[in-house]
Amino acid sequence: MTAAPAVPGAALFTAVDIGASSGRVIVGGVGGGAAELHVVHRFPNGVVDRVGALHWDFDALFAEVLTGLRAAADHAAAVGGVIASIGIDTWAVDYGLVDAAGELAGPPFSYRDGRGPRAVAGVHERIGPERLYETTGLQHLPFNTIFQLAAEQAPGLAGHQALLIPDLIAFKLTGSRRTESTNASTTGLYDAVAGEWATEFLAALDLPVELFPPLIEPGETIGTLLPAVAARTGLPAATQVVAVGSHDTASAVAAVPARGPKFAYISSGTWSLVGVELDAPVLTEASRTANFTNERGVDGTTRYLRNVGGLWLLSESIRAWEQETHDAGSPASAPAALAPPLPGLLAAAAAEPAGGPLIDVDSADFIAPGNMPERIRAAVNATGVTLETRPAAVVRCILDSLAASYATTVRQAGRLSGKPVDVIHIVGGGSQNELLCQLTANATGLPVVAGPVEATALGNVLIQARAAGAAPTALPDLRAIVATSHPGTRYVPQS
Repeated sequence: MTAAPAVPGAALFTAVDIGASSGRVIVGGVGGGAAELHVVHRFPNGVVDRVGALHWDFDALFAEVLTGLRAAADHAAAVGGVIASIGIDTWAVDYGLVDAAGELAGPPFSYRDGRGPRAVAGVHERIGPERLYETTGLQHLPFNTIFQLAAEQAPGLAGHQALLIPDLIAFKLTGSRRTESTNASTTGLYDAVAGEWATEFLAALDLPVELFPPLIEPGETIGTLLPAVAARTGLPAATQVVAVGSHDTASAVAAVPARGPKFAYISSGTWSLVGVELDAPVLTEASRTANFTNERGVDGTTRYLRNVGGLWLLSESIRAWEQETHDAGSPASAPAALAPPLPGLLAAAAAEPAGGPLIDVDSADFIAPGNMPERIRAAVNATGVTLETRPAAVVRCILDSLAASYATTVRQAGRLSGKPVDVIHIVGGGSQNELLCQLTANATGLPVVAGPVEATALGNVLIQARAAGAAPTALPDLRAIVATSHPGTRYVPQS
């Protein structure tokens, strides 16, 4: 990745970009019609099992953020630049409960915990699925914030506010409590038309009406650094924390390098977010039954999409094979089914014949951690087809299934929204997977442009730069900067 420009006194922007499996702190610079990034800190992330429940280790996560901000300060000093602001994006739906003194009630639950699904029926007894969709336009996912909150014990909510993960990090940096709107739209408690909290839903579930802090839009300032944070990071206390598209997909979509409006996007990572960008939500019954979501994007746009299974299936399979290798004791004694490193795996999967078995990548059977290859084989075997144990066969099944699901979802998005699509942009980690990109082009019959990998960080940085007057105002102009700086790789359909 290109280093941020070493221009003395240049404004630099720091993106804290955290996913469900890893995090990055990235310094970006914008100038001359280009955006450049430099990764100053990477760190792992993952769920922690505590007494049978899955949580995030927020204290460790925040410590990594502070380490990354210190590295950003050091980088700025080394190149003679100035950190103008910080923006934070993470995954959606999860939150921490903070009391009046600003203390966390406990480690935030992970959406992969089973408490959300157990609360679905109770929520639907009070607010029917049709009513929920008419207001929120949100895809039904059993781990959405509304279901997680319904699973909380009511006494535990008294005197607390719920801060979504990026808002919780911003609070710990600034002491200011806000809820950024693109992430608020994923909770199931946000009115997609009014752009406000759906307070009637909070009341219907006996949740405090002021459970969430006030809303804030991308580009607005959340606050400046607390003195203790400034001392720890080496950044000036006047450094601003600016709201960006704090749902990582919102930032990623803002940085799709589209040259025109007729595009679909796939933000491909642990999950795949597949859809189109619209001016207004689609709240029809057909949209609801197709399980499409209307999430808020930067500049009041609507991210009309479905949350589709993602590369979690591949990473969990690799983890299982690595564990088998470890348990076997040595490569010489390892079972024949064990996998080579990822490049070899993908090359072997590409050599597998087309037309193999498919799985439903959206199945709840694949959400929790565990032996993923065995679960995939079981899903295929349940259809009366046998999937071989060879890792290459399993990987090809995963990628074929993802590509097929992408194709179905893109077609549905276009049909339900009325928006024509003539190109698909794949951004995020999955854009590096050449086999997945080619299979997607084949399955959709449309050209695929892959990249940038760091679309989320680019969107984060560009919104900060725009707020500082260092980037254009219009979203298409921001995307033109990305297209110039990170042109991507084009794949055409093959028979």
